[in-house]
Amino acid sequence: MIITITNQKGGVGKTTTAINLAAALAHKGLKTLLVDMDPQANASMSFVPFEPGRPTILDALSGDVPMTQVIQHSSKENLAVAPSHITLAKLESVMMGEIDAHFRLKDLVATVEESFDMVLVDTPPTLGLLTVNAMVAASHILIPIQSSYYALEGTDDLLETIDKIKKRMNPNLQILGAVVTLFDGRTILSRDIYKEIKKVFGSKLFKTVVRKNVRLEESPAYRESIFDFAPNSHGAVDYYKLSEEVLSRV
Repeated sequence: MIITITNQKGGVGKTTTAINLAAALAHKGLKTLLVDMDPQANASMSFVPFEPGRPTILDALSGDVPMTQVIQHSSKENLAVAPSHITLAKLESVMMGEIDAHFRLKDLVATVEESFDMVLVDTPPTLGLLTVNAMVAASHILIPIQSSYYALEGTDDLLETIDKIKKRMNPNLQILGAVVTLFDGRTILSRDIYKEIKKVFGSKLFKTVVRKNVRLEESPAYRESIFDFAPNSHGAVDYYKLSEEVLSRV
């Protein structure tokens, strides 16, 4: 099972979702691999320290090392990471014109997939080659959407891209669901936006909403998942519920 977490809008809680969903699944006893396809590498840094000279996902995508040499086991039981680095940003220029450019990650994940129960892929806030690779490799797409005025801006482009990839490169790709993040139930605006998102995604919208929570915003600075940083917070409760809902759908 390979779930790509994506939205080309920045600041929607995409990496936060990748980090905490991976941690929740690992906590449930599922052997989980988090593949970081975002050059910002925030998901990587939450679980494994950067070590100069150690292979990253760029090295595997470039064909320099096998995926097994990139994967690092974190201090969390059942959780491993294929880390990223800022140098991943140059991948598009390196792979420009390569006939298999869109299939590199799919081929890499295929070599290690049997060792894991779940593979989660974090993506950058663009619809470029990195994100397309993540979609081609995936069995399912999870879309975080911020509860804000511009929440649905760009959604048409995202859904169109998913549709194109399904038609041309990955016919089995499915949308697992959309999850509303940074939700503030005290405001009329948040509640109204939730209704608009529900109109677009219907039954694909997860019942779980991730409430706006200071602890969720603080935890990356301490390089911890919400379950280690603030296990009794709203953020921990919400992401645990989301993990259960994800498993119920797959």
